[in-house]
Amino acid sequence: MFVVSTFPQGTTKTIALDSLKDQKTVNVKAETGEHKGRKALRVTDDAPATAGDGDRLLVLTATDFSDGIIELELSGQVMPNAGEGARGFVGVAFRVAADAAKFECFYLRPTNGRAEDQVRRNHSVQYISHPDFPWHKLRKEFPEKYESYVDLVPGEWTKVKIEVRGAKARLFVHGASQPVLIVNDLKLGESKGAIGLWVGPGTVAHFSNLQTTQ
Repeated sequence: MFVVSTFPQGTTKTIALDSLKDQKTVNVKAETGEHKGRKALRVTDDAPATAGDGDRLLVLTATDFSDGIIELELSGQVMPNAGEGARGFVGVAFRVAADAAKFECFYLRPTNGRAEDQVRRNHSVQYISHPDFPWHKLRKEFPEKYESYVDLVPGEWTKVKIEVRGAKARLFVHGASQPVLIVNDLKLGESKGAIGLWVGPGTVAHFSNLQTTQ
């Protein structure tokens, strides 16, 4: 269900997350409910041990996104009994291919935001392009280029905005006027596709107040 209103910069659509309609799950479990007093969509890692880091996604199949703005609030936290490397990974995929085999993504590592290790803090937000440019490839080949720091708290609602134009994208967090991460060379180039709600290994996430402007 879409609620449409017109703004000078385009048409804004509010995308309902209070039902499980028009969704495709890939190695995740989806449920509606509440989180910290707010209606939300809960997305939990449900992948087999053999799944790759980028293979957990809920695709909003009624969406079609190329250039524009994606805004929402999300939270991520580590599941009980998750592996040592779990960080509460949570993010937004965009330009998701019909078979969900390719997409661009910005995500957060909430437990890194206030870590005592400065290197971990520097890895608080991340860009990836699935499947050819996972985080470890980007970090090895282009150190510091596709990740950055922002203050984060696991399980707390975090406001996120993504601006996409052609092969460029910018990530804004906490309503800031300046981006925390700038990508000038999206690896899939100029493309289009659905929007997805992304989680990483060992994560339980919540999503709310999703809207797009195109």
